[in-house]
Amino acid sequence: MSRPAALLPSGRAVLIIAGLAPLALVLAAAAPGAWIAAPAIGGALLVLVLLDGLFAGSLADLRVIAPADTEVGEPSQITILADLARIGARARPEAALECDPRLAPGGRIALPLTFSDGAWSGTADIAPTRRGTGALSRVWLRWNGPLGLAHRQITRALEAEVRVWPNIAPVRSPALQIFLRDAQFGLIARRIRGEGTDFEALAEYEPGMDRRRIDWKSSARHARLFAKEYEVERNNQIVFAFDCGQSMCEPIEGLPRIDRAVTAALTTAYVALKAQDRVALFGFAARPEVATPFVTDSRDFARLQRAAAQLDYHPGEPNFTLALSTLAARLQRRSLIVLFSDFTDPTSAELMVENVGRLVEKHLVLFVVMTDAELAALATAPVTDMQSVAEAVTATGLARQRALVLQRLRHLGVRVLEARHDQIGTRLLDAYLAIKREGRIG
Repeated sequence: MSRPAALLPSGRAVLIIAGLAPLALVLAAAAPGAWIAAPAIGGALLVLVLLDGLFAGSLADLRVIAPADTEVGEPSQITILADLARIGARARPEAALECDPRLAPGGRIALPLTFSDGAWSGTADIAPTRRGTGALSRVWLRWNGPLGLAHRQITRALEAEVRVWPNIAPVRSPALQIFLRDAQFGLIARRIRGEGTDFEALAEYEPGMDRRRIDWKSSARHARLFAKEYEVERNNQIVFAFDCGQSMCEPIEGLPRIDRAVTAALTTAYVALKAQDRVALFGFAARPEVATPFVTDSRDFARLQRAAAQLDYHPGEPNFTLALSTLAARLQRRSLIVLFSDFTDPTSAELMVENVGRLVEKHLVLFVVMTDAELAALATAPVTDMQSVAEAVTATGLARQRALVLQRLRHLGVRVLEARHDQIGTRLLDAYLAIKREGRIG
């Protein structure tokens, strides 16, 4: 059974009382015999506050409508519906929600209510900043009386939850769907059939084809130009490995790096499944925490999304030795390993470079890192004082050390992909298609 609404003085009543107090002192000093007027006025004001609260109306029903599922970084709506009886036009109902901080900054959502179609309602937009389950734990509703001297307030506990999943908006985008739809009629088919390593067939030469593919003997026999078509190897194994340590959990443009990496990986994984490759996810921090079996059908893509939702945020440094040795032991054949990671200095990256170098001996490794825009901004910021000089020098040194680490990885035979956070998805997809055309995985 819900508790009745509390009756509280409004801000207007408090201001009136604060203004009458000096007047009461002046009256008592000027006419001591009229001291009774001050308590009389105060009592009258108290009665007005009580009457205003009693005539403020009542709450018949209160509902909170929240989505059961949403995606990190994607906007969603939460709606509050209030059935308020016998309230005036000056009621101005206001609502507030207590929630998990991953759903809203500070864990609070404010919703002013408006009257429409016979009911009071309010809607707030949320954009979750982290994956996981966000609870809506409490709701407050407050509305004023006719005079604005009192307001009624009610508090109710909630048991609603919003599950925040990895963002796969690029997978649903019209551009990618058109790309995949056309692939069935030739776009990816040409790439799979036209630029691989295993001979497939001869086709009449068309403008735009690589001239090195022209079969001169067949062309001479038929008096027309023919080009060789090759078939790219299918059924390749692709592993998306995620560093869930402190560096990857730092936000970039409002979202953690790990979430932007998950979105890019799932987009490429979806395309890879459509291209008949096998995809698995692997996540680690101090120890491996997510390791999925290989998914072979695009209809099982949801399994990868659910597994990616289990990638947690860890404040410590990752254990590359344990994680990458565990990953190498799970792989029985040559695979493409797409490793998402980040680092702050060469010392913390030393073990990463050493262990990634061991993977290159048997597998093809693509190291994906996001450009540190904050570091670049500090290095190129205008110098105005000694503090800005120190920041620019430090940032320049860190950027140079970062470039050296990436260069070491390239010398080991690792393919390095460095791009802005808003370009990492398309760049990764292009890199995957390029590797597939070359036939370097199997």
